[in-house]
Amino acid sequence: MPLVSVTLVALGVPAAPAVAAQEHVQAIAVPQHVQAASRDGIGIRLMDIPAKRAEDPRARVYIIDHLKPGATISRRVEVSNDSPERQQIELYAGAAAIENNAFAVPEGRESNELSDWISLGATVLDLAPGERAPVEVDVEVPRTASKGERYAAIWAQVSSEPRQGDNVIQVHRVGIRLYLDVGPGGEPPTDFRIGEVAAESGTGEFPVVTARVTNTGGRALDMTGTLRLTKESIRAGPFKVTNGVTILPGQSGQVRIEVNESLPAGVWNARLALVSGVVERTADGRITLPVGTRATMDSSSAWLPYTLGTLVAVAAVGALGAWHVSRRRRALAVPTRQVGPFG
Repeated sequence: MPLVSVTLVALGVPAAPAVAAQEHVQAIAVPQHVQAASRDGIGIRLMDIPAKRAEDPRARVYIIDHLKPGATISRRVEVSNDSPERQQIELYAGAAAIENNAFAVPEGRESNELSDWISLGATVLDLAPGERAPVEVDVEVPRTASKGERYAAIWAQVSSEPRQGDNVIQVHRVGIRLYLDVGPGGEPPTDFRIGEVAAESGTGEFPVVTARVTNTGGRALDMTGTLRLTKESIRAGPFKVTNGVTILPGQSGQVRIEVNESLPAGVWNARLALVSGVVERTADGRITLPVGTRATMDSSSAWLPYTLGTLVAVAAVGALGAWHVSRRRRALAVPTRQVGPFG
């Protein structure tokens, strides 16, 4: 039986679904660089987003929505063959979850509750080199569906036959994330809180600035953002968040930003601006570079307060000594006399 070698490509890229059934959906032109693409030259991207999410950068690469039980919505994705050969591309919906602050998918075709709600307009596409094809994605939420957010992925996959003398099948797939919240009423709010900004040694030559982010809202977060540093008249940055962090409601995760630039030693003011969707929060802090050293004053400026402090201390000691000497002299100068038994 042939073994299977699976390559997951662009896991951080999209997945599929929804909004209210009557809500207007607009077609969007997604820039080529944000579509998922595999080494074998297949790609998948969103073609539609709800009009109310037009300003949400996440909604341009992921399908993120809120639906009531019993609602049905439709979206379109575009599958492309950018390879020089004809490709037979399989399409399917699969399970996903958020684990250890990451959007995680199994290697195989495991399903979950949400992926079972998804039906695709095609399960196989035979595309010539350079050819593209739209595919309908429908999500039907059962009337009995419980409240809560669910996760899945829409996959486009190609498999290569084993080479002569080999029994390994190469599987390449690209996908679109799906974040679907289900429940009566309106969509839960998105919000988060940024903890203390700190610096630590990185794995390479540059330090890393970190911050703990707590999801205080009701939807999962995908954290992006920038760090800016200032020290007197020096400005550095913006430095982008270097780790992809997805945080479940009520949980926390650490954002990391590599300061990939050589900076002068000393204390720096740090301003961290983090974003998930259309929600942005900022936090200010102070870090010392290089990491692991204490903040020290420049030698030329440190001399003055030290000297003044010393002079003040010496003057105080001198004044106290003079007061004691003067008092002793006055005591010695008082004339003495004999007194009787009654004074």
